[in-house]
Amino acid sequence: MVAMDVYHIWFNLKEGVSDIEFVEKSRTYLDHLKAMGRVADYRITRRKLGLGPPQLPQWHITVDFENMAQMDAAFGQVASRADPLESFHHAVNSQVQDIFFALYRDFPDPGRVRGQEKF
Repeated sequence: MVAMDVYHIWFNLKEGVSDIEFVEKSRTYLDHLKAMGRVADYRITRRKLGLGPPQLPQWHITVDFENMAQMDAAFGQVASRADPLESFHHAVNSQVQDIFFALYRDFPDPGRVRGQEKF
């Protein structure tokens, strides 16, 4: 298994947004980034059966990056605000609310030395 940096995005859809259309637009955006080599993979998930803490939004996207350099390249590409990526990003971002992010990594890191830890 290759260790990944995993970018997490939790959110709710705005009132009146079609869930199926949102997922199609999200896939278009993320597939474009993947085809450019800017992301390794992604998942789009939705809470099931209402199970989950009330403070956690209904939707969750994870984006896998092979390393921080790949993530930086993806963020740089998006930050350019150039089409077609800007239009794909807007088509997704304009439909969400209650959004928050986190960055996790597979653990332990591949370079982790064991047996010499002081804490």
